Amino acid sequence: MSSVPQGYRRVSENRIRESVGLGLEDVARLVGTVIEHRSARTVTETEHVQVLALTGNEAPVHSDRQFCERTGRNQVLVCGILTMNIVLGLTVRTTSALTTANLALDEVRFEHPVYVGDTLRAQSEILAARRSTSHPENGIVTCRIEGYNQRDQRVFSCTRTFFVPADATTVRDATDY
Repeated sequence: MSSVPQGYRRVSENRIRESVGLGLEDVARLVGTVIEHRSARTVTETEHVQVLALTGNEAPVHSDRQFCERTGRNQVLVCGILTMNIVLGLTVRTTSALTTANLALDEVRFEHPVYVGDTLRAQSEILAARRSTSHPENGIVTCRIEGYNQRDQRVFSCTRTFFVPADATTVRDATDY
């Protein structure tokens, strides 16, 4: 095997490893760029019920179909925490798979309802990237993250700030990523 496809790196003869996450140098070149993340995810009933159970959320808008029907909805709403986690999770492989810490979630907005069976996709706009002064082994990245449903309605948005390694190659070599 002579050439390695984009998105992979050679780890030994006849063996390649997919690359996940970005380092500071990679992200800094992308400031102002919007990344469309793939693949999309369909919200399942199981996920919805598990999140309600794990969080102890007893709001009838998330669990009582009759309540929803009597208040103008024909089905229960997916809990916003699940929506947020699916959308953020869709971005991790590309932007922050090598992160060591989340630093902030700001301007969090739930903009359209999400229902079981909706398919969500995500995009990230890289807003800023710089070396951390207090942790120089890391870069600080800020992204504007948006989640959309299958009708192209924006259902979620936030600004996320997190660490990425200043030297991704060293972290990949040390961790087998």
